Amino acid sequence: MWDVFLSYSRGDVERVRPLARALRDGGLKVFTDEAGVASFTGISDTIRRELTRSKALLAYYSTGYPEREACQWELTTAYLAGLAEGDPRLRVMVVNPEPHTDHIHPVELRDARHASDTDLDTLVADVCDHTARLDGHISIREQGVRRWLLGTPQSRPEFLGRLSELWQVHSALHAHAAPLITGRAAAHAVQIRGMAGIGKTLLAQEYALRFAAAYPGGIFWVNGSSYDDSVRALGSNDLFGYFEAKGEPFLWIVDAVPVGRFTVREILAMAAPHPLGHSLYTLRSRAYDALGTSVDLGPLDVSHARVLVGGDEALAEAVGGHPLVLGLLGRAVSAGHHPRTLHDGLYARAGSLLDTLADEDVTASLIRDADTVEAADVLRCAAALHPLPFTTRDAACILAAADRVPQVVADRRAANGVAQLHARSLLAAAADERWSLHPVTQHAWHHHDPAPARAEALRHAALRTLADRRDSRAPATLAFPGTRREAPMAAPSEPERMAAYDIQVELVTRIGVQELEPGTGSLREALESLKALIDITRATLHTYSVSLEGSSESGASTVQNLAYALINEAIRPFTSVWHPRLAAYEARCPADVSPLDHEAAWQEADTMRAELTVLRAPLVRIVQGLGAISGADFGVAATG
Repeated sequence: MWDVFLSYSRGDVERVRPLARALRDGGLKVFTDEAGVASFTGISDTIRRELTRSKALLAYYSTGYPEREACQWELTTAYLAGLAEGDPRLRVMVVNPEPHTDHIHPVELRDARHASDTDLDTLVADVCDHTARLDGHISIREQGVRRWLLGTPQSRPEFLGRLSELWQVHSALHAHAAPLITGRAAAHAVQIRGMAGIGKTLLAQEYALRFAAAYPGGIFWVNGSSYDDSVRALGSNDLFGYFEAKGEPFLWIVDAVPVGRFTVREILAMAAPHPLGHSLYTLRSRAYDALGTSVDLGPLDVSHARVLVGGDEALAEAVGGHPLVLGLLGRAVSAGHHPRTLHDGLYARAGSLLDTLADEDVTASLIRDADTVEAADVLRCAAALHPLPFTTRDAACILAAADRVPQVVADRRAANGVAQLHARSLLAAAADERWSLHPVTQHAWHHHDPAPARAEALRHAALRTLADRRDSRAPATLAFPGTRREAPMAAPSEPERMAAYDIQVELVTRIGVQELEPGTGSLREALESLKALIDITRATLHTYSVSLEGSSESGASTVQNLAYALINEAIRPFTSVWHPRLAAYEARCPADVSPLDHEAAWQEADTMRAELTVLRAPLVRIVQGLGAISGADFGVAATG
């Protein structure tokens, strides 16, 4: 029999030896596992047996302690044993050699008074005093779940390497139990977030199975997509009264909240229907921060992933630690499939290997939330660059190259697409404002992209963009539509490109570029529209700090000299002639004749309309010149 089971990371063995010696010198019987526990095997029979022969576990909780899976297994077992007796700290003591407590989970242990290894005499006295008050030894019992709605999930072999996340969930759900540390006096909801198939539901199931002792009032599992139907299955119209009568804490799990279907207020209304309840959500979306504390779930690391696929490292790396896919591949390996054959099958052009292994279309659900044009296009850009990380600007450059839109438009589309994909857990943030696409997401999108021709066009644009960067030392050229002349020039700046686009938009929507059919419209309105373009052009150049200049020495068209030509060579000569003529005629309009009828009777109306038609040619050339700078093509045809 042992008084203390000393739990520590192997990296701390030299720091722990003086502590073990001091405990034994103080008259305590101390168990230390000199052999260690093999990685990923849980608690060995030896450790399980010695824990049940110990009064309490003493955790040497260094920053390396939570990283050691064997330590987490030992701590979890002792913690749950104390929890079953009414106090999770009953069977666990903590030695904290660090100057802070942020690394300690669960939060109840963070709130406890921690012994220090700098004063061994006091530490030994505290341990002796604590163990003397304990009756019996650590009891390891299988925790039965009192009440499951929609069936009882079973622990699955794919659950691996998530012990720290289990503690994060538990600490977040019980943060109010340590108000001095967390600043919370009431329970908050917790949301487990992550991409499709990353193990959110599995983590919630495993948490409920392992920590059932914390919820004597039961565990209630409801489906986020069919919440009302799930709740009706309880058979009570007064849920508050139902839980009030039970009078015990319970866990309320809302699984698989669909993306974009509910507002934050509606999701909050799905929370536990009584203050005794602890609410836990699982969802893909990252857009609901107001729900409560987030536990973001990422892929498994390679060492854990390798275990699930029979030790094949190449296969584990190929799917980026994705638990759902690792489970499918692991079962295939166990069934006799060769890992290399499975590896090759992941890249086959035919149907998805994953769908074949699952005997159903599992990949479609992985990318179903890429349901907007912008999200789909950014996903195609990311797939074209995969496995390289990319920036929002990279995606914008690809879109601009493929669609000949101005960079400012492409930037906005790319930013919207990235934001949507990240919010839906389809992109992960990498270093230096870059984004990464998970290989399983790339695989699923490859087999379910509804527009493969569009994907190929963006792939070509991505290659051109990369080639342009490689050849960036070559001089840029600008070809003007309708001519054979190419003028070397420096690439326009972003302000110049944006100014060109804004002026271009104004031009293509006004009379002059848009033809005024004979007998239609108002000449006065056409004239005022053209005059307004002068002020709009000047204001646009001022907004983007672009000067107004005449022809450049090189003969190349710039937004400056195109704006100059628009104002001084196209619009002003026309308005300076026709504004005074039309104004003089309008002044003679009889009181009983409408201005439009009076204008229609003007003898010079047809002449003005004819010159307005002639004006269209230079205006269209200016539009096309601006389009060559902005990258936008509004489909304005040149005149003959």
